[in-house]
Amino acid sequence: MLRIPQSYIDELLEGDWALHDVTTEGMGLKGEYVVTAWPKETGIVAGIEIAERVFKTVGLRTEMLYGDGDHAFMHSPILRAWGTPEQLHATYKVAQCVMEYSTGIARRTHEMVSIARDRWGRIQVAGTRKHFPGGKILSIAALRAGGGIIHRAGISDSILVFDQHRTLTRNPVHAVRRLMAMEPERKVCVEVDTPEDGMFWADKGVHIIQCERFTPEVLAAFVREVKAKHPHVVVNAAGGINGDNVGDYADTRCDVLVTSWPYFGRPADIKMSFSPANPKP
Repeated sequence: MLRIPQSYIDELLEGDWALHDVTTEGMGLKGEYVVTAWPKETGIVAGIEIAERVFKTVGLRTEMLYGDGDHAFMHSPILRAWGTPEQLHATYKVAQCVMEYSTGIARRTHEMVSIARDRWGRIQVAGTRKHFPGGKILSIAALRAGGGIIHRAGISDSILVFDQHRTLTRNPVHAVRRLMAMEPERKVCVEVDTPEDGMFWADKGVHIIQCERFTPEVLAAFVREVKAKHPHVVVNAAGGINGDNVGDYADTRCDVLVTSWPYFGRPADIKMSFSPANPKP
């Protein structure tokens, strides 16, 4: 379960509902109504749990018919919320945007995972921290709903030594060994851009080699070579991995495909239909 603080939900609402709803109040709309959300295309759905919390924050009653990561048919209701016109209009657009962007990310992730696992059943698809600014929680939750794993939520949760780190020291080997001594309970990953560099760092005892922009052919050869010498070393593939080439990279039998591709693309289309609140839940 991914912890999503209430402050995040409040921020989502604050962006659209800073003061009051001029239109709904001015029209004098009263009574109780229900808004029903449903996807216009069949597939994985996501963002439902956050959307439900958006509704509940202003006191709406809700019915969640599908969960994040479930497969829903087009026109099948996935979430309902009951309340006054003011409550509904203060929340429904935020909830819709959450579900549309989340579902888009989840579907692209699911596409990559499905293709990759068909080619190599042990492989993982990991999402980077290269999501759109401010979109960390939404992106990570949607990635997980689509079957992906988190590569790095941030610089505090894992160790990844880039070239940008190594160029800042005269003795990279000494610096990495110092790092390993200071963090004995964590695995250390080093990103490399050649097979020779990858084998060098594997020989130095790092736990994970992240191969940046290797071609599938070069990566496959490196995986065979490094696994023969260091069978417990984890090999990540990173850089330019997307829905078109994910199968080729999975064929290399590396351990993890690191990608930002699921985060960027067309949101799904989620319809929000209003109707009188009858019957009530």
